[in-house]
Amino acid sequence: MIDLAPAAPSPPTRGLPRRWLWPGGLSARLLLLTILFVMLAELLILAPSLAAYERGRLEERVRAAELASLAVEASPDQVVTDTLSSQLLNGAGVVSVAVQSDGIRRLLLQGPRLARAPVVVDLRTQGPLGWLFQPFRVLTGDPLQMVRIVAKPQFRDGDFVEIVAPQIRLRRELTGYLLNLLAVTAFISAVAGVLVYLSLNLFLVRPMQRITASMERFRANPDDPAARISTSHRRDEVGRAEAELDRMQADLRTALKSRARLAALGEAVAKINHDLRNMLTSAQIASERLALSGDPKVAAALPRLERALDRAAALTSDVLDYGKSEERASEPVAVALLAAVEAAAEDAGLSPKGVRLEAVVKPGDQVLADPEQLHRILVNLLRNGREAIEGAETPRLGLIQVAAKPDGEQVLLCIADNGPGVPERALARLFQPFAGSGRPGGTGLGLAISHELAQANGGALTLLRSSGEGAVFELRLPAA
Repeated sequence: MIDLAPAAPSPPTRGLPRRWLWPGGLSARLLLLTILFVMLAELLILAPSLAAYERGRLEERVRAAELASLAVEASPDQVVTDTLSSQLLNGAGVVSVAVQSDGIRRLLLQGPRLARAPVVVDLRTQGPLGWLFQPFRVLTGDPLQMVRIVAKPQFRDGDFVEIVAPQIRLRRELTGYLLNLLAVTAFISAVAGVLVYLSLNLFLVRPMQRITASMERFRANPDDPAARISTSHRRDEVGRAEAELDRMQADLRTALKSRARLAALGEAVAKINHDLRNMLTSAQIASERLALSGDPKVAAALPRLERALDRAAALTSDVLDYGKSEERASEPVAVALLAAVEAAAEDAGLSPKGVRLEAVVKPGDQVLADPEQLHRILVNLLRNGREAIEGAETPRLGLIQVAAKPDGEQVLLCIADNGPGVPERALARLFQPFAGSGRPGGTGLGLAISHELAQANGGALTLLRSSGEGAVFELRLPAA
């Protein structure tokens, strides 16, 4: 069955912007632009070349006519026959020859009378603009027009030599020369364009394509070993771009691995969090029963046990939150520094018989911070210092000094130990999760958590110095 329904009208295209055809690839654009620029440069020298060619042709005619005039003067009585005159004029390509000497103008060879006055070209006084535009006047003028050329004599004495020549022959010569010049220009432009294109393609386009392909492969699969760019060790901008891309890919891989480990940590903690809370609840119930025993020693140790259980329960939730890249918002209050340092030292395992604490803190010093988060920061720093001292190759009497001093609206806490210092390999990523650990078996979470908590409380945690005599950390917190 044939459908006789009228075809749907095409959408109107009136008023839509026209899209110019332009190659999308960088290689094609470079080739096209190179050819265009070379052709433009050749066209700039086209007018001088054409003008120089025309002047040379005019001077050739003048010299040929000058030689023909010498033949006239060498003849008896300086008179030649009409036949010889025609031969001389045809041989020189002119229709008349005149010479002026000592102010007297003589017409030596004369052709038929001209119907109209010729165009005058004086080669003696021709300026640069007239020299440049004269060929285009010939090419665009009347081909039947005559041209009168005046020049200085070369083969004889006199004021000037004057000839009249048909313009059509000069026009043919200029047209042929112009076509040849355009052909040579196009050939040179094509050759130069191809050479520049091949050079740029070798030194610029191909490296950029390789960099782009590496970026695309890395975006599709960062774990693919083939996605890593192989640097060419060039010392130019391309080599620097390759080196920076290689570093960026390495940093991104490290960051992605850290995030994957954090996600795995969060998933693992989420699985054990429920069971661990039940265990801690049972321990808290047991501690409450111990409180009813009436034993003075149990009553003295029970508050410490309860604090440890409460903090253990809070830590499970905090680790879970950290694995989810979240941290509980701080609730800053005025905290007594000396009591906070002593409580943290107790939980960090510092004791007079082992690694001891030296607190240079005034009893009235206070900071504005979340008590639980401050406790975690101090415990992490003190525990790291104790473990570094205990893990040193040479035994030493361990000492960790905590000194506090006011600094405007902040309080500076300097935590210094006499351990072996932070290893060189851990300095660059000291506060990055899973990357800043300086001891075997460490996770690298302690300093990362402390750094994040210090910022959450309006302060900062930095490493002041590290050497073989120990490490010094600076904790800045708002003063209460």
